[in-house]
Amino acid sequence: MPGLFHRPTERRNFLKVISTAGAATVLAGCSSAPKTASAAAPGKSLHLALLSDTHVAGNKADTNRGFKPWDNLNKVVGEVEEARPEGVIHCGDAARLEGKPEDYREVKTLLSPLSAFAPVFIALGNHDDRANFNQVFTQPSPNKAGIKDKHVLAYEEQEMRFVILDSLMFPNKTPGHLGKEQRTWLKEYLATKSDKPVIIFVHHTLTDNDGDLLDAHQLFEILAPHQHAKAIFFGHSHVWEIKERDHLKLINLPAIGYNFRDQDPVGWVDARFDRNGVDLTLRALGGNTTGDRKITRVDWIA
Repeated sequence: MPGLFHRPTERRNFLKVISTAGAATVLAGCSSAPKTASAAAPGKSLHLALLSDTHVAGNKADTNRGFKPWDNLNKVVGEVEEARPEGVIHCGDAARLEGKPEDYREVKTLLSPLSAFAPVFIALGNHDDRANFNQVFTQPSPNKAGIKDKHVLAYEEQEMRFVILDSLMFPNKTPGHLGKEQRTWLKEYLATKSDKPVIIFVHHTLTDNDGDLLDAHQLFEILAPHQHAKAIFFGHSHVWEIKERDHLKLINLPAIGYNFRDQDPVGWVDARFDRNGVDLTLRALGGNTTGDRKITRVDWIA
């Protein structure tokens, strides 16, 4: 499964792990109209901090496009501490380029304050390295489903389920791939877990470019008959954008480390999920900050 950095036991049993696979370690247009308050129906909600593409290097002074990823993540951790979410999901590319052990040691140090009060799940991106990641984040998985060399996690909350997939092929190579075994697992999982909305997280973008998720079309084929699969969150492109395809909401998270284009924000997303959708608040700390603290309500398509 993805890295479960820490799972506090003193709080309520948030994020009940129901299925894991692999060797786990720890630690366009948008049809959804922006709103200033939640349109969710009364019921249970879940507050998560969504991070992506931190690109932290072992060298704290490392810079890219004028941004300092170490400083950016340090600032984001302070903001997340203040927000006090019930969990944190990092959507991949935790490390700078090659996923070196010293990169992950810095990532772990930076995220440690969050792990004191909430579980932190770290997916793997194309700038991550499984072996080096596992050297630093060492908490074992409670269960294994036998998907070799893939870190996959499914967990549930009262009103919804979350699945974090593994699209890493090779460190520092741009394309991503789920593979047949992971896709088969997902297909079987969705067929047996249809009573709640399912939200999916993966690192790679889902279009048809050479550097995207190479089996994205097969992923969409798997999700097509399952109306309870509501959204896919991903990173990789360093763009903040919300689109939709068929019944799925496609939510591209901004990067924390740096942007590729001046028009894009650098930051994280404060998310409040409920059974009917999610309120997404952009927290922009650099780049294009015009949308900072803007709330967008995304309602799931029935």
